[in-house]
Amino acid sequence: MGHPAEKLHPATYADLEAVPPHQVAELIQGTLYVFPRPAPRHASAHSSLGMQLGPPFRFGDGGPGGWWILDEPELHLGGDTLVPDLAGWRVERMPELPETPYFPLAPDWVCEVASPSTAAIDRAKKMPVYAREGVQHLWIVDPIERLLEVFALTPEGWLLRGVHHDDAKVRAVPFDAIELDLSKLWNKPAPPAGSST
Repeated sequence: MGHPAEKLHPATYADLEAVPPHQVAELIQGTLYVFPRPAPRHASAHSSLGMQLGPPFRFGDGGPGGWWILDEPELHLGGDTLVPDLAGWRVERMPELPETPYFPLAPDWVCEVASPSTAAIDRAKKMPVYAREGVQHLWIVDPIERLLEVFALTPEGWLLRGVHHDDAKVRAVPFDAIELDLSKLWNKPAPPAGSST
């Protein structure tokens, strides 16, 4: 489970770099949080969502294009270092990828795939940082509950704009130009062509 490191002083980026590569580390308000790598169901939902969004929004195949959609980018936002499961930047805001191994520009959209070890941190710690930095859209995907929550940033904070369940087909901002098939986030791959199963 993600937990704060036991330290008497605020954690630093050097502490984050010392975390073994088989774990995910984030630095939030001077506290280092360390998590196991995503479980298979989490990783499958994350990858499946990226595969649905990438062609129409990154490449313009069947959609408007105009986005960078990236897996697990390291974000340096103020003094915080966050690693969302997916993030997207509109090309007009970020015409080129940075040369640094991290992103200093806040995304336009982030997606956190909740797990028992990350859900509380995603909501209580990371959502306020994303709001502070002006991220306009945030999705939380829960592969265990088979749930998509869609949030939009308002002057008062995060507004829940929609909750979608199970095998729904939805249009969710900022990617409402396409219909998203939620069943693809939790179901098994299709059988091979010509298979009898």
